[in-house]
Amino acid sequence: MLETIPSYWSVIPFVLILLAIAILPIVTGHWWHKNLNKFIVSMVLGIPIAVYLIAIDRFHDLQHQILLDYIPFVSLLGALFYISGGIVIGGDIRATPRNNTVILAIGSVLASFIGTTGASMVLIRPLLRSNSERKNVVHTVIFFIFLVSNIGGLLTPLGDPPLFLGYLRGVPFTWTFQLVPEWLFANVVLLGLYFIWDSRAYGKESRESIRADVTHVEPIRMKGTINIVWLVGVVLVVAFVNENYEPFRSLVAENELYKLIQVPFLLFLIFLSKWTTSQEYREENEFNLGPIIEVAALFIGIFITMIPALILLRIHGPELGLDSAVTYFFATGLFSSFLDNAPTYLVFLATAQGDMTIAQFIADKAILLVAISLGAVFMGANTYIGNAPNFMVKSIAEQSGIKMPTFGGYMVYSFGILMPVFIVVALLFLT
Repeated sequence: MLETIPSYWSVIPFVLILLAIAILPIVTGHWWHKNLNKFIVSMVLGIPIAVYLIAIDRFHDLQHQILLDYIPFVSLLGALFYISGGIVIGGDIRATPRNNTVILAIGSVLASFIGTTGASMVLIRPLLRSNSERKNVVHTVIFFIFLVSNIGGLLTPLGDPPLFLGYLRGVPFTWTFQLVPEWLFANVVLLGLYFIWDSRAYGKESRESIRADVTHVEPIRMKGTINIVWLVGVVLVVAFVNENYEPFRSLVAENELYKLIQVPFLLFLIFLSKWTTSQEYREENEFNLGPIIEVAALFIGIFITMIPALILLRIHGPELGLDSAVTYFFATGLFSSFLDNAPTYLVFLATAQGDMTIAQFIADKAILLVAISLGAVFMGANTYIGNAPNFMVKSIAEQSGIKMPTFGGYMVYSFGILMPVFIVVALLFLT
C-alpha cells in the first residue's frame, strides 16, 4: 500500500505554535505565564493535526510520537528534574567572572555524564543564588543554556537524546569520545567569550551590588546527596534498560510498546528520591514543578504538530542537496533548532546512511555521522525549544526574578554568538 504523504498545509499548526511561543508572552502579559493556558494552546493546535493524521491513515506515526517519544521524553526529563531538585548546593560564593566561568566549565563536563537536563537542574540554582546580588545576569543564563544545557552534552550517549537514539540504532557507546576536539574547541571558545563579556558586565555593577556580593559569601555545602545515587540510577536505566540487551530485546521484538519499559523504572527512582529526601531540602532549593509542567504542556503540542514536518523531511530529505559534511551539519542543526533534535537526528542519519548498515556507514562515511551529531547537539542551543533543558532554565531564571529575552530576543543572542563559532567548527573539523 502506498504511503500517504501529509499535505504541506499541515505544517501550519507547527509554525503557529512556534509563533505562539515567540509572540504571546509579549502581547498577552500574565495570561501566557499560566501553564494551563500553554496547554490549551497546545491542544487547540495539536488536536486538529491528530485528527488529520488519523484520517490519512497515519495513526501509527501519532501513536509512536506520543507513546514512544513524548512519554519517555517527559519521563526522563521529569526524573532528572525531580531528583536533581533534591540536591542542595548551598552557600554563596562571590559572583566574579572567574567563579562564574568555572561553574559553567564544570557544568559543561557534567552534562555529558548526567545529561544536559541533570547538569542544568543541579547547577542553575546555585549559579543564580551566587549572582543574586548582581544586576547584569541575563548573559550568564544565556551562556549557561549554550554550554550546560546543550554543547556540553556531546561526549556520551547519555549527554543528549539524539546521541542516545544513535546508540540505540547501533552506534557504539564509545564512538562519541572521538568528538572531544570539537567539544573542547566549542567549550573553550564560548567560555572565553563569556569571561570577557562577564568581566565587562562586572565592571558595570554598582558599588552597592559588589559590596553585597562580597559580604554575603557563605561556604559551599551540599545536602541531599542520596539523590546522586538516584541520578546514577537514571543513567543506568537509560544505558541498559533498552532493546540492546536481553530480555528487553525479546520484549521489544514481541511488541514495540515494550520500549516504554524504562518509564516505570524512572517513576520508581522519582519515588525513591521523594521518600529519601527531606522536603526542607527542596524548599531550600525553591523547588517547584512549574518548569517541568511548562515543558510537558508545550511539548505535547510541539510533538504532535511536528509530525507532518518530520514525515515531509524524511521523504524529501534526499532532495535537499546534502552532499557534504558541512551541509549535513547545518541542515541537521537548523532543523534541530525548531524541531526536536532527537527525531531530526534520526531523519538525517537515515538520509545519510541509505542502505548501509551502521557499521558500514561509520567505516565509510564517519565524517557525516560527526556532522549530524554536532549539528543536533550544538544547534539545540539556537532556540528555547531546541532542547528541553533550555525552557526549564529559562523558567527557573524567570521565577528568580530575571527578565529573560523573548523567543526572538534569545535568537538574536544565539545566532549572533553561536553561528560564528559553528562556522569555524565546520571549517576546522568538517572540511
